[in-house]
Amino acid sequence: MSQTISADGTVIDHETTGSGPSVVLIDGAMCFRESGPMRPLAEQLRDRLTVHLYDRRGRGRSSDTAPYAVEREIEDLAALIAATGGPVALVGISSGGALALAAAAALGPGQVGRVAVFEPPFMPEQARPAAAAYTAELTAALAADRPDEAVAAFLRRVGMPPEAVAGMRGSPAWAGMETLAPTLAYDDAVMGDSSVPARWAEIPVPVLAIAGGASPAFLRFGAEEVARTVPNGTFSVIEDQGHDAGPEALAALLVPFLAG
Repeated sequence: MSQTISADGTVIDHETTGSGPSVVLIDGAMCFRESGPMRPLAEQLRDRLTVHLYDRRGRGRSSDTAPYAVEREIEDLAALIAATGGPVALVGISSGGALALAAAAALGPGQVGRVAVFEPPFMPEQARPAAAAYTAELTAALAADRPDEAVAAFLRRVGMPPEAVAGMRGSPAWAGMETLAPTLAYDDAVMGDSSVPARWAEIPVPVLAIAGGASPAFLRFGAEEVARTVPNGTFSVIEDQGHDAGPEALAALLVPFLAG
């Protein structure tokens, strides 16, 4: 385990495994190294790639510093890239993919050489009012210091039925989810208004945008829209996989792209 200090003093905890070209894995909402898809994915990549795993600010072993801005998370990645000797490839899952692309746009090809994203949840125009309603509900819950309501809003947003959310409130995992609740606002900020930013048409590096063949159409939309927007984008589908795609299936696409 290693620690790197970001520009605003936030401690970013990270680790490295494997050998080969360097890649940084970026989690999506409610995930960190010990609770999410990235450690199993790292195990699948480590034979061909040098894999850097880190906890995004406010999660796991990393600290946090207010006020939040997406730029601070980009600075976190810049500090991590500097610590690894850079440049690196970035791999982001879900909203972590949006952060990966924002970092590529801001940092340039000298620090980020290529990007792969899996199902960044960008929305078609007709679905964006629901995204705005979630933002309002989340913001109100966090402002009222109601992390339980923030977590419940997120779970409903990702499609969990209300009765299932009610059942989860009594589970041992609920307290840990409440601890992560403030970071839901971070992922929401990363997603902006849920449209793919036009400025990403200037991202100069290769981008692989992936969707699961078993995922809802709106998740496929996000990956396709990213591939259409960036100048050097490729869209790929992993058949029979959903938003929780298995690490082996993801690695089968990622390794050829990242290892070159």
